[in-house]
Amino acid sequence: MTTYNELAGLRVQYVSTDPTLNTGNEGQVWYNSTSGTLKSLVQIKAWSSAGNMNTARYDLSGAGTQTAGLAFAGSTGTRSNATEEYSGYTWSTGGNYPISTQGAGAAGTQTAGLGFGGSTYPPLQNRTDTAEYDGSSWSAGGSMSTARRALSGCGTQTAGLAFGGFIPPNSAATEEYDGSAWTAGGNLNTARREAEAAGTQTAGLGFSGYTTAISNATEEYNGSAWTSVNSMNTARTDSAGAGIQTNALGIGGYTTAVIATTEQYDGTSWLAVPSLSTARSALAGAGTATAGLAFGGYTTAATAATEEFNSTIFSPATGAWASGGNLGTARQYLAGCGTQTAGLAFGGDPVPTNGNKTEEYDGSAWAGGGNLNTSRSNFQGCGTQTAGLGVGGYIAPVSNATEEYDGSTWTNGGNLNTARYNSAVFGIQTAAITAGGGGATPVVGTRLTSTESYNGTSWTTTPANLNTARRSVSGTGTNTAGLVFGGDTAPGATAATESYNGTSWTSVNSLNTAKQVMGGSGIQTATVAFAGFRTSPPGSVALTELWDGTNWTSAPPMSTARYAIGSASASPTSASLGFGGSPGTPPLSAATEEWTGPQTTATASTLTTS
Repeated sequence: MTTYNELAGLRVQYVSTDPTLNTGNEGQVWYNSTSGTLKSLVQIKAWSSAGNMNTARYDLSGAGTQTAGLAFAGSTGTRSNATEEYSGYTWSTGGNYPISTQGAGAAGTQTAGLGFGGSTYPPLQNRTDTAEYDGSSWSAGGSMSTARRALSGCGTQTAGLAFGGFIPPNSAATEEYDGSAWTAGGNLNTARREAEAAGTQTAGLGFSGYTTAISNATEEYNGSAWTSVNSMNTARTDSAGAGIQTNALGIGGYTTAVIATTEQYDGTSWLAVPSLSTARSALAGAGTATAGLAFGGYTTAATAATEEFNSTIFSPATGAWASGGNLGTARQYLAGCGTQTAGLAFGGDPVPTNGNKTEEYDGSAWAGGGNLNTSRSNFQGCGTQTAGLGVGGYIAPVSNATEEYDGSTWTNGGNLNTARYNSAVFGIQTAAITAGGGGATPVVGTRLTSTESYNGTSWTTTPANLNTARRSVSGTGTNTAGLVFGGDTAPGATAATESYNGTSWTSVNSLNTAKQVMGGSGIQTATVAFAGFRTSPPGSVALTELWDGTNWTSAPPMSTARYAIGSASASPTSASLGFGGSPGTPPLSAATEEWTGPQTTATASTLTTS
């Protein structure tokens, strides 16, 4: 019989307590003698779509982090001086770069950025210019010794590193910046242009690019000299980089066509990781190998697309979906509330066939309940099976109706002040919040930011508006501690997440994948978000994410990909419920799935129990 030692070259260690869990434990297996369990840990890595740049461009320069990115210069077809700043959610306009250029090097952060070299046109002229950014405007720094374009850069504003580029010919020159002047460093072993960089002035990494052909060569810099190390798996040019010398990303680029391929360097070797959603070259990168950012570039034209890379450790055995009893009536855009063992499903599309139907779930099977008074779809609910609330919806026209369920019968409650559909609804029957959604005026489908509060009798419009107008949004929590996530902002889905404290909305870390019309259950600090519709690439998904109050973590997906799904919003994150929806092609779904046992922090998988 083959043993684990023979397969992995390692022996399973006996420990009395689990090790401190981090990415260094990925793939490891150990036996916890205290709990009598065999455990392991795995890591999930993925790209997700984020907010588009305001100006589509390629050959741009980038710096900063995933939540505080900086983009400047590049080409829209003509050279640009535009600067944009990324908040982790959206791009905003910053101070213009001093010259319109492309192919410039970059280093630093959003509030202490550095740009250098590049080219202007007409006439075509390589530059020695250096500019420093303070978070609002650029000022001149010391000029480079060698004018060049298509060069690479990393480090900080006061300790920058520039190397390679095109003079012509290709350059091997390295220069170091001290915050005021450039001095010569050690030459690259391989002269090249359109290479990428990661790291610092004293621990730099250069990879890919063009020599006399497209290259996969990688070199490490120690502050004085470059050393050739293991090459990338895929030779490429015009790619993007992020991270440090011992943990870096090589993103996209060009081979014989634009590519989406991403590789991760661990200080020794390059490993394949998930690809970009949008294949492109001449893009820019920022951030780290566990929280990376890629933006702009060239597909068949300049693109404004932005994507975020996240690498998260989690236990696949700490949460899983299992099949439950099917709904009596397959439908989409239905509302739901309650818990996994006492769920409520009501309304749905097509209307009026399914628009007033109610079903109750007992943890294994659905049974008919009292019909809604107003047939409708595209709406949301909150509360419990015996004290449920249905809010707004779409009938043609948009509805402002509210109904309350007592476990057998629906009665009309106070009307919304603003008719809306596909809004976020959370709380309980006597203390609920609705936010966002599609409005009726000035045209049907207007994306709303307004928030209303329900006291069990009437709705009051609050002064608190969402930061991101959207419909098809999901929500969880209470009327004083809520969370909304995802939705449709036009022209596509958003990953934006906001928390509510009873008075105001605050933007927090985004979903890993932008989605709309998804399910959700839990509270403000512990939410499960599942299924939904992704617009890039388009289609229904089975993806699940867990929110721990700070970050979203990828988790095992549902068995059935679908959107416009119902969910038991009052369920705790350890026992959630999703039902109905649309797979994207007929027929509609009646499937029910039950989620059990998530962990929102890194926890070892229990493989066996003795």
